[in-house]
Amino acid sequence: MDFKAFKQEAAKAAESLGIKEYELYYTSSEDTDISTFRHEINEFSSSVSGGVCFRCIVDGRMGYASTEELSEAEAQSVVRRAKENASVIENDDRQFLTEGGQKYREPESRKYKLPETEELIKKALEGDKKLYEADKQIIDGSAAGTGVTTVRTAIVNSKGLDLSYEASAAYFMADAVVSDGKEMSDAYKMVFGSYDELDIGAAVGEAVEKAKAMLGYDVAPTGSYPVVFAPEAMTSLLSAFSGIFNSENVQKGLSRLKGREGEKIAADCVSLIDDPFYPGNGVNIGFDAEGSPTETKNVIENGVLKTLLYNLKTANIAGVKTTGNAAKAGYAAPVEIRPFTFYLAAGSVSEEELFKNVGEGVYVTSLGGLHAGANAVSGDFSLQSAGFMIEGGVKTKAVKSFTVSGNFYELLKNITALSDTVKLPRPFGITAFGSPAVAVRGLTVAGK
Repeated sequence: MDFKAFKQEAAKAAESLGIKEYELYYTSSEDTDISTFRHEINEFSSSVSGGVCFRCIVDGRMGYASTEELSEAEAQSVVRRAKENASVIENDDRQFLTEGGQKYREPESRKYKLPETEELIKKALEGDKKLYEADKQIIDGSAAGTGVTTVRTAIVNSKGLDLSYEASAAYFMADAVVSDGKEMSDAYKMVFGSYDELDIGAAVGEAVEKAKAMLGYDVAPTGSYPVVFAPEAMTSLLSAFSGIFNSENVQKGLSRLKGREGEKIAADCVSLIDDPFYPGNGVNIGFDAEGSPTETKNVIENGVLKTLLYNLKTANIAGVKTTGNAAKAGYAAPVEIRPFTFYLAAGSVSEEELFKNVGEGVYVTSLGGLHAGANAVSGDFSLQSAGFMIEGGVKTKAVKSFTVSGNFYELLKNITALSDTVKLPRPFGITAFGSPAVAVRGLTVAGK
């Protein structure tokens, strides 16, 4: 049974049980992944996953039930179980379903023609060959990978909502491991998009150069001095602390931004944008997990907090309109809040000009230990880092094995400049993070 037939059976079951307010949320994904090792295919996987969640409001309480099986019997079962679950819910928060008939922006199509498995294998082996030929310092452990992914989402409810979306893309990944005979280093690069347009040569070249650049490293000196975060590093930091802009966290006291909308919380040069239609992301979507229309919004604009991210429930509590940021971690998960493409807006100078303006400092290209070293409530962080020294206004020797410490709320205020190019390290997904290079003053570096 397909989802169209399933939703009809669920609607009949809801009517027979006297359920007047309900929603069906459907997701599915198809993934094929191939990787190489020592010039051979060493891993192949193909999977199909997904299911349906039925939500209903009974006596003011929301009941959930879900299933992976699309059948007539399971349609009746999931409706019955959701009604039973609603009867035992103790939460009295007001619950909502989205009204149908609203206007939605039509996203740019991201459904590409996908290659057959034989083509993916050929591309993976071609990438592997290019990787080993790219440099004499490449060693075993280096690998290439290809794959395709397709995601589908549909939402229907008793209020006239009937929405669906599909996106697909291919990817290529190069993981370069290099050695100079004394030490090893590694780096990877992943690109998404149309299979025919994947530039595997450029991906291989970037991965190899990044890995080679970290050979012969030193340890950064201890001190308090300017730090320039590379786009990849700043993206990691933004991802770790994105929850401070989540209105549910704010309302629960898990963020220091309560009552701060309309106030200045960052430097004048800082604008933070959430864009469901960002052209650099392979997933553009016109509705959120509750079926509300999505929109591009400045969360921070020229240093001022313009809005938090809301779903229907938290917007009602705050007395504002939802920002269309309802999300689900999976079809069976409860509704939460997440950004779409969340990124710091570009500045007006190149990375080289950032280095020149900083003069003496450190360029951080990667951050580790984000789960243990970043406190999303207080904003404090102390993270294992790697990168390069900035000396005399230019990037110089590689450095590793040092920590960068500070506070994210204070970091926003201490940003002095941003480079002119935004990068999305992983540009495919309902949620993606991006940033230009970012110069910050007043951070603590602990090294030698």
